[in-house]
Amino acid sequence: MLLRHTRATLRRSFTMQGCFSQDTDMNFAEILEAFAVSADNSVTIPTDWGQGRAGYGGLVAALVVAGMRAKVADGRPVRSLAITFVGPVKPGESMSVEAEVLREGKAVSQLLGRAVQNGQTMCIIQGSFGAGRESSVDVAAEPAPAAPNPETCQRMPFIEGMNPPFIRYFDVRWTFGDYPCTNSRKREMGGWMRFDEKFDAFDSVHLVGLVDVWPPAVLPHLKERAPASSITWTIEFVQPQPVLGEEGWLLYNAKIEYARDGYGDIAAMVWSQAGELVAISRQTVAVFG
Repeated sequence: MLLRHTRATLRRSFTMQGCFSQDTDMNFAEILEAFAVSADNSVTIPTDWGQGRAGYGGLVAALVVAGMRAKVADGRPVRSLAITFVGPVKPGESMSVEAEVLREGKAVSQLLGRAVQNGQTMCIIQGSFGAGRESSVDVAAEPAPAAPNPETCQRMPFIEGMNPPFIRYFDVRWTFGDYPCTNSRKREMGGWMRFDEKFDAFDSVHLVGLVDVWPPAVLPHLKERAPASSITWTIEFVQPQPVLGEEGWLLYNAKIEYARDGYGDIAAMVWSQAGELVAISRQTVAVFG
């Protein structure tokens, strides 16, 4: 997967716990590596991966999934994740990951993963990992919606104080719907997305970290800025995962199904640039405005 801005060198200043130092700017791959070499399954989310008082939810979930996947036998890719964000993970402080195998059947492994900070559970993920089976059921996915080529779409800029710091690590091209806080009444929102770094291989952990980059689809309905946060998030993966093109673009299209009383229910689908379905995502979001 070739992306626009790569680092000439990886700055690896390790702490005594085997993690990178907090004051080092770290991209997604570096954070995953810091977690992988940790002796106690812990990592510190850098402050520039924050969103308000919390660390970026997609990164928190991806780290938990990485910990869960380490306990699954080969040949059992992730099929579905049910994610609950219990509380905000504070950037700049250590977060640990716990993973437990609940059941291991002939084809499916059920796991429970947690992100823990200061002794409190901040994120819970129930995951199903399963090998493929022969089946007479074969239903093709819905086609991807028509969208302009990503190179023709304007990249969402990072503006200090206007959007979350972690946006600088992604390349997001708005295609569907309107921007947040524009008093829009459209139900759909989304566009092209990719990381702004290079990976040797792109897998489900990266996908979890990427899909959450989009703000909740209810935010364009606001007239002015207001906080919002995901309460629950489920994501289902097409297996085997389609091969991404060299540029690594994925198309995201989210639709509001219902919103009232400060909560919104949003369904989304993700396709490769070739139009192959990659994942199905659903969120329940709290909106404080």
